[in-house]
Amino acid sequence: MSAADENGAKRIVRGALVKVLRHRRTERGMSLEPHASRCVQAGEVHELVTTDHTETEEGSRIDRVGFLGFAELSCAGVLDRGDEFWVGGRFVGTVLGFDACHFPNHYNILITADTPVSGEDLGLAPELPIEFRAG
Repeated sequence: MSAADENGAKRIVRGALVKVLRHRRTERGMSLEPHASRCVQAGEVHELVTTDHTETEEGSRIDRVGFLGFAELSCAGVLDRGDEFWVGGRFVGTVLGFDACHFPNHYNILITADTPVSGEDLGLAPELPIEFRAG
């Protein structure tokens, strides 16, 4: 069985925005973790970051980013590279991977989008629902 055939059905990981961020950077220097998936727990807070980078090699430098904000997860689950990310019922992009520069406090969940956008760019507000759906 190939790695692509190993994944079965999974739950939607839901939560809510707890803080909106308004900035973008062109030389952030995040580093892509080697893991294509991460388990998350209910009550954890993680940072949501958009990028137009698409490379998935371990250690890839991620510079062009937009900061959406922080979200609290309302249920445990598994986030996988390629999962769809939705906020307030709007599709934003797909999970590229994870940067752990602030771990164990939180992960930066990197979301590939056409253009790095901030929470302010999208008109986000605290308490908007978020979802990670199987890609």
